[in-house]
Amino acid sequence: MREWLIRQREKNGLTQEQVAKESEIERTYYNMIERGKRRPSVEVAKRIGNVLQFDWTVFFSTECNKTTQKDS
Repeated sequence: MREWLIRQREKNGLTQEQVAKESEIERTYYNMIERGKRRPSVEVAKRIGNVLQFDWTVFFSTECNKTTQKDS
């Protein structure tokens, strides 16, 4: 999971659906990005960063792309 992305979304008081809509992407695609299953393109990273008010380049830094396993 990209915990930092989830925290940023929650800090902004948005749902995955709202972020996806404002970023002009599908919710399922946003969900995969948040879970660390997909890496966004530069254009999508810029749109998500704009919606969630963070520097989009963090998507491409090693530290921010680390994922963690959630216990089931």
